Amino acid sequence: MNHRVLFARIPKGVPVPEDFGFDSVPVPSPADGQFLSRTLWLSLDPYYRNVMKGNQLYADRLQPGDPMVGETVAEIVESKHPDFRPGEIVVVRNGWQEFALSDGKGVAKVDPALAPPSTALGVLGMPGLTGYAGLVYLGEPKPGETVVVSAATGPVGSTVGQVARLVGARAVGIAGSADKCRYAVEELGYAACVNYREGDLREQLKQACPRGIDVYFDNVAGDTLAAVLTRLALGARVILCGMIEAYSMDKPPAGPWLGPVVGARATMKGLVVYDWIHKQEEQRRVVGDWIRQGQFRYREDIAEGIASAPEAFCRLMRGENFGKSLVRVSAA
Repeated sequence: MNHRVLFARIPKGVPVPEDFGFDSVPVPSPADGQFLSRTLWLSLDPYYRNVMKGNQLYADRLQPGDPMVGETVAEIVESKHPDFRPGEIVVVRNGWQEFALSDGKGVAKVDPALAPPSTALGVLGMPGLTGYAGLVYLGEPKPGETVVVSAATGPVGSTVGQVARLVGARAVGIAGSADKCRYAVEELGYAACVNYREGDLREQLKQACPRGIDVYFDNVAGDTLAAVLTRLALGARVILCGMIEAYSMDKPPAGPWLGPVVGARATMKGLVVYDWIHKQEEQRRVVGDWIRQGQFRYREDIAEGIASAPEAFCRLMRGENFGKSLVRVSAA
């Protein structure tokens, strides 16, 4: 049987486990031009919350009773597709279930010899591409500049911080606990990290960024973005990537006062990762080399078994995860 997690209802505010359901159906068989794969790893990402409320930005659509959508790493177990063979490991959108069929469109093969397969959903996958392409091609950091990133220890933020460091910039993180800030500095190589839950964030940023902020990579929006805008250096670049504080709101939050953007002659750009798919191979090659050389680190927050996915996703949306949120659905 194929055990699945279903979309039950649109959450009110921050998701709770009761917004999901479960069922079991027979494992399907592939038709010509299809393959069947067994899910090994399920990626949990904040944007699922927007999909659950019908946001039109995403191609995914959900109706109550549908299996939850999501990207996975899976092993092909049966194939009637000429380009895919049993035993191959792939990145495929199986969603929150143990088995699924695919016609091969949008599927990427994973080489387990390069890095652990789970990284294809994190620092070598879409989150890593978001951080890499957004910083390198939109932020354009220069040696000696100060780069600030919120959600600094997640897969996007940790990529931004480490890429900044490796190109010679000064990386400063914003995170939500002392442990996360300690990890950012001691393990990821940030020059500094401030805890937005302790003290005045504006004052902490003033101390950590005495010459101002040259590049800000925003993953959260809200009050954090408003605080950062007061510390922009002349000619700053602001990359708007995520708005996790707003994903669980029924109405968008009030926007920050953008006067400082004008005063700083800053450039503000929106980042949608799908615009940068053509840079995926470059990102995997560059970051993969850094991982093998021991220059780039990552952390994963792993839940066990498909039944744990709803609670793990709710933890992510409450900001209680530490690292890339994953569910280990089955062993390789």
